[in-house]
Amino acid sequence: MSSVIPNASVVTNGRPILPVVRIETFSPDEWETFVQEWLSVRTGHTYHSIEKFAGAGDKGVDVAAYISDPREMGYTWDCYQCKHYNNPLSPSQMWGEIGKFIYFCSTGHLKVPDKYYFVAPKGCGGDFSRLLQNPANLKQGLIDNWAGYCEKKITKGADITLDGALRTYVDNFDFSIFDKVTPATMVEEFKRHNNYYIWFGGGLPVREAMDENAIPSTVQALESTYVAQLLLAYGTASGATFSDVSTLGPPYESHFRRARINFHYAEQLRTLYRDSLPVGTFERFQDDIYQGIANICEDTHTNGFVKVKAVETQATVVDIPSNPLKDVSINKDKIGVCHQLCNENKIKWV
Repeated sequence: MSSVIPNASVVTNGRPILPVVRIETFSPDEWETFVQEWLSVRTGHTYHSIEKFAGAGDKGVDVAAYISDPREMGYTWDCYQCKHYNNPLSPSQMWGEIGKFIYFCSTGHLKVPDKYYFVAPKGCGGDFSRLLQNPANLKQGLIDNWAGYCEKKITKGADITLDGALRTYVDNFDFSIFDKVTPATMVEEFKRHNNYYIWFGGGLPVREAMDENAIPSTVQALESTYVAQLLLAYGTASGATFSDVSTLGPPYESHFRRARINFHYAEQLRTLYRDSLPVGTFERFQDDIYQGIANICEDTHTNGFVKVKAVETQATVVDIPSNPLKDVSINKDKIGVCHQLCNENKIKWV
């Protein structure tokens, strides 16, 4: 091992496991679930719906990805065969799957898909990959191996011989629909999924510093509620009525500037990791802050401005024990969440 200075995470957990290696540890059920989730973000493919089949009777279909509504006549779809073996897929392992699938297409139990993809954690071996690249050789290979791998294994109690109408069907079948997707491609495309870090860990990407000068100088429509509440809070402390932010003076002017910056930090946090974490992660982060400040909000304060500052101070010490955003959030986010909560009418200053 090369000489390195290990950080605490490496000492506790060991070196990170590469995603293409981690998928090899998935159970067969986990692999099918992962494939189902990957298909929702697959590059160049927008599916109407995705269905996972399980157990006996799947007729050679593990995951069906419908290109159009399967309830309509003439629908189109792609088939994904999910294999989880200890070695790359070989022709001898797949003849039975291909034969079973084509047989049930011939009987009308399955509609022929646009594409039939093999997906496996260890990918496809060289021999099988070369066959997938040459549909004519793949067809001949199936014909040559039918008796040994398909005839007695498609249905129980009956031999399915390759002759008559079935042989004609196989001869005319378009073997170019069979293809593969490599594990590396799947992992790379899956980076766009909300559950990427749940499956593979590795920590959230570094958060870029926000350019505070880029915050619009004028209050935006989305800020109207919390800004109105702040003006009321300042009014209860000063005895004055502030019709808009342009009339603010010390110390309210500087506080308002900080409040807006913090609000926009929290908004940045809301959107920055939205596509790489499970739905609701930021909302749970907000709720952790809310639970930590709720008692202070309900206390009696001499005026609204005192209440604002007491709540902001409390927010900075709220512990966020388990939310993944805790590792990328700062105090400005926590204070900003207070103003988000006010903006959403979950708390009020006055």
